Amino acid sequence: MKVTAERAALLKSLSHVQSVVERRNTIPILSNLMLKAEGSSLSLTATDLDIEAVETMDAKVESSGAVTAPAQTLYEIVRKLPDGSEVSLSLNVEDGRLTVSSGRSRFALATLPSSDYPVMASSEYGHHFEMTAGELNRLFEKTRFAISTEETRYYLNGVYLHVIDDNLRAVATDGHRLARVDMPLPNGAAEAPGVIVPRKTVAELGKLLEDADAVAQVAVSEAKIRISCGRTVLTSKVIDGQFPDYTRVIPVGNDKILTVDAKMFASAVDRVATVSSEKSRAVKLELDEDKLTLSVNSPESGTADEEMVVAYAAEPMAIGFNAKYLTEIAGQIERENALFEFADSAAPTLVREAGDDNVIYVVMPMRV
Repeated sequence: MKVTAERAALLKSLSHVQSVVERRNTIPILSNLMLKAEGSSLSLTATDLDIEAVETMDAKVESSGAVTAPAQTLYEIVRKLPDGSEVSLSLNVEDGRLTVSSGRSRFALATLPSSDYPVMASSEYGHHFEMTAGELNRLFEKTRFAISTEETRYYLNGVYLHVIDDNLRAVATDGHRLARVDMPLPNGAAEAPGVIVPRKTVAELGKLLEDADAVAQVAVSEAKIRISCGRTVLTSKVIDGQFPDYTRVIPVGNDKILTVDAKMFASAVDRVATVSSEKSRAVKLELDEDKLTLSVNSPESGTADEEMVVAYAAEPMAIGFNAKYLTEIAGQIERENALFEFADSAAPTLVREAGDDNVIYVVMPMRV
């Protein structure tokens, strides 16, 4: 195998696929990428046995062939080469090493046979639909922060993508907060099964769906999801579990409405939380007519409070939250104002974006 590619194009392709590879592997070949040169293209494949990413790029192929090489090392080499350079990859049949050369730089990497590289088993995808990369990315980006990291509740370790009424909906929750995003149902998606897309897959999709105007093709089965965008194909197993009935925790009839500038609110919470204890991160919200007071009282660090002018006309109340949860939710608000809908100091609070009913957040209060 001998192939030459532009450094910028090769680096971009490597950055899209190399992060699928786990840094620590008990199976050596899983630390490698598979490079396959044929025709006028070079394909790069990475897998951790649960996710497989394949990207194809244009290249000058002098002789075709395939080999696997260390993913992280190859990525770092190409990243450190000068801008505008060309990179030559050639396999030395005698010693089995992959030579990476550019200008006066030359590297020889240990390889493993491409015949040993695991390939994700093909799957029958019964449901196919298309949407823009921007639309699909929005579903995942606005919910991913609420994915649980608690491994024992594995069915919460992803984004639940499913069809409800005339919408394609994404939901994530960790039991303390919930994010739900709807968008109009794409053609062909009506009968698609609900799937829980794992946290790592959601993170990888953020790179795949960079071009918001590109068309993303989605294929879904009971066990896998495959997303193709441009010249990259990401295939992932889905979490085998039952996502809980999240609708039961979404409050209805919360009648105390706070309207606040989302960015100013997030900044104020972040400021007062500076003195909160690392363990609880608790911040207290005291609401009065058109006034919000944020306060923290930490026996170890001290106290802090800040007043904000807001729109609030209901009866006075006080409620506590984890500061991190508030700033993460406020950070998702794209428009100027966020609406907080309260029932009382012990009930879940509903947060929405003013003028957008397609996105809602739920956050549980805490004692302060």
